[in-house]
Amino acid sequence: MVPSELPDTIDAAFERLSGRGLDRCYSLAGYLLGNAAEAEDATQEAMARAWRARGTLKDKAAFDGWLDRVLVNTCLDRMRRRKLIRFVEIEEGEEVADRDPFRDMLAQDELGRALVVLTPEQRAVVVLRFWRDLPIEEIATQLDCPAGTVKSRLHSAIAALRSHMDRAAREVLR
Repeated sequence: MVPSELPDTIDAAFERLSGRGLDRCYSLAGYLLGNAAEAEDATQEAMARAWRARGTLKDKAAFDGWLDRVLVNTCLDRMRRRKLIRFVEIEEGEEVADRDPFRDMLAQDELGRALVVLTPEQRAVVVLRFWRDLPIEEIATQLDCPAGTVKSRLHSAIAALRSHMDRAAREVLR
């Protein structure tokens, strides 16, 4: 291959591979962030970050995991910034409230509602493990941390979820 053709080949491969993973990325961002609009923004931001870093990808076969890692890091950044920014809820009309499929889905799911008690890191581990069904080692690779750290975060997240759900169940019984 002629060196001048290399960037075009990388760009074409990136476009093809990222187009295939766009819906998957949006879905993962939705589970992590719990909000459709924020998931769209995070997906777009992650795709831009991935585009700028496309030259660092050595193996096209590892593209999905690499892109997921970029997306999860983007979502973690957004979740951490939430703590710094004060959000004010605006009362929405019924037609606007019905447009957020992630918020609606998580609100209907008892476990989804409980995710709010987790730290961003714990939430990422729980979503990747139970919604994406990834093994511990793959989660560790995507989050760029040791498998022991993933296990520890998962253990503490499950304990926090259990405590939160037990408290909610006791309140319902009162």
